[in-house]
Amino acid sequence: MDSAMIEPLLLALAFLAGLIFRRMDMPPLLGFLLAGFMAGALELGDRDVINQLADIGVVLLLFTIGLKLKIRELLAPQIWATASLHALLVVPLTTLVLLSLHFLLPKYTALPTETAWVLAFALSFSSTVFAVKIFEQRGEGAALHAQIAIGILIVQDIMAVAFLLFSSGDWPSPWALMLVALPLLRRPLLKLLDMAGHGELLVLYGLAMALASAWLFEALHLKAGLGALVFGVLLANSDKSVELYKGLLTLKDIFLTAFFLSIGYYGLPDAGMLALALLLAILVLLRPIIYFGLLMLFRLRARTGLLAGLSLSNYSEFGLIVAALAVKEGLLPEQWLTILAVSMAMSLFISAPLNKLAHQFYGRHGARLQGFERQQLLAAEQGVDLGDAEIVIFGMGRIGGGAYEYLSQHYPGRIMGIEESAEKAAQLQREGMRCVAGDASDRDFLERTELSRRRLLLVCLSNHSENVRVVSMLQSLGYRGDIAVISRFADQQRELRDMGCISFNLYAEAGHGFAERVLDALDDTPEGANAVA
Repeated sequence: MDSAMIEPLLLALAFLAGLIFRRMDMPPLLGFLLAGFMAGALELGDRDVINQLADIGVVLLLFTIGLKLKIRELLAPQIWATASLHALLVVPLTTLVLLSLHFLLPKYTALPTETAWVLAFALSFSSTVFAVKIFEQRGEGAALHAQIAIGILIVQDIMAVAFLLFSSGDWPSPWALMLVALPLLRRPLLKLLDMAGHGELLVLYGLAMALASAWLFEALHLKAGLGALVFGVLLANSDKSVELYKGLLTLKDIFLTAFFLSIGYYGLPDAGMLALALLLAILVLLRPIIYFGLLMLFRLRARTGLLAGLSLSNYSEFGLIVAALAVKEGLLPEQWLTILAVSMAMSLFISAPLNKLAHQFYGRHGARLQGFERQQLLAAEQGVDLGDAEIVIFGMGRIGGGAYEYLSQHYPGRIMGIEESAEKAAQLQREGMRCVAGDASDRDFLERTELSRRRLLLVCLSNHSENVRVVSMLQSLGYRGDIAVISRFADQQRELRDMGCISFNLYAEAGHGFAERVLDALDDTPEGANAVA
């Protein structure tokens, strides 16, 4: 077969597999995983090229995480302490399991104790790629449970980098000391970011920054992904960082497709390897239970602990990197790379449906899970008071914020905004808006806010599936007032109208709003009024 046709065939295979899983209402990444194993068995594609594309995807992922990262959040006990305690619990437990498996599968598990500890450490991480994808698909990136899960993952990544640093014997270059001066680059880098403007030049700037920072850290004998994360943090919390983040999302997702495909190229397992991978994958079911218990200790709500724990119920790409180093150093048989790759893929197949059903599970069993909560919750987890607001707006982004300003002119003092990001809610409060922090997709939150007293609810969230979920919960809670919801496409608008909502198509009707504003502006001047007349 002509080698020039291999990559298109691989892309077609990935697309078809992803489409099948999408039609099954499952994450397409599961299809990409399956396509990777099929492509590896059929020897489709150039493995080196796919690995390079996968590396770019991981670099872009960590760069975009950095763009939204706030370092002080990692210092919260519910993040760093949870990650540390989890490692202290899981690594010894997994080591014990690996050593015990010697009696069942001696061919693969006749491991020295030191090697078992290294394997257990590699298996203690959860997948950053998977968690971020799940939260993005559900529109929950700014929710508290997502922020906690991503914070834990970053702490785990730091642990992995430290292990790679000290175990490889490849110490950083002395020039790495100059990295302490990186904060001095923030101002010129932000200046360049402003000069990039919008569109493709902005995206190109982000791509160049991510890859250049990765190259710089590798040149200094540090992890490329760490460089991307650090430079993302340098550009964070600026006027353009959110726009840059959104501009890179699609590009990042395309390259991450190669990451999921690359897992299948570690080879197909034999029966014994498959059995061992399955046992390890089943072991991951303990992970959300452990995380849930730890997060309850730190005074979080049961819902937060459940959703964060389920998002971490899988094995990590960093585990493969750690295992590859162990193979290189002679600490681990090479066959374990295939076992870990298959086990990681299986863990994602287990984790995906668990996360898909997470909200339904909490809806049924939330009352029981709340029995594990501490009596005194964190301030961020306590209820809010909407006062006498008649109109409530869920989502205070550009659309929700604009609706708030317009409605406030007609119903002054009777509007309340609800914003998922606590930091943004605080900023809007400082600007004089009535706004509280809250998760619109949180059934407990909706129950506590006495929505039955409200006249109109506007749902302005960025994710359609989340909008639909919020509407369903509002209706199941007995809300009988009007619900207005934004949509972006005609099929979404039809779905919302079938649910009894007032639906505004953001793209189709934006021109009407623009024309109305122009006419209003013309009416404000005598010349404009005469011209319109």
